[in-house]
Amino acid sequence: MIQAARSGRQNIAEGSRSAATSSQTELRLVNVARSSLEELLLDFEDYLRHRHLALWAPSSREASAVREVPHRFRRDQSDQTDLTDLADSERWALYVPWLEHESPEVRANAIICLIHQANYLLDRQIAALEKAFVEEGGYSEQLAAARLVARERQ
Repeated sequence: MIQAARSGRQNIAEGSRSAATSSQTELRLVNVARSSLEELLLDFEDYLRHRHLALWAPSSREASAVREVPHRFRRDQSDQTDLTDLADSERWALYVPWLEHESPEVRANAIICLIHQANYLLDRQIAALEKAFVEEGGYSEQLAAARLVARERQ
């Protein structure tokens, strides 16, 4: 589970870093990150099932409360502060009621909610990357096109 979590995080970071030089590598790494988080999701669901603990329904009050944190945070802020502007410890503090709960069932379900949110965002990013790749081509194609334009000018 630790390796799947690390892999998801690291591949998001690596994909982001490679965006400037290879659209194809960026897309591949973001897809690997998405797959790692899916693996982690299944592991947490297995954790609950093997211990005969309840899995929250997506529409449950508990799951809704975890999903509501970013929206509630934005409404509570008088300025335009975003969650990404916070330090890791400040973001963690927003989820403390669930992530530091005495019940492993609550902690696992909260993490499942967060994985679903991350997967949703990654799915949107993958769709946008695929669309841009189809419409604009990859980095190598863009360089080749720029080179052809430069040759025509000479």
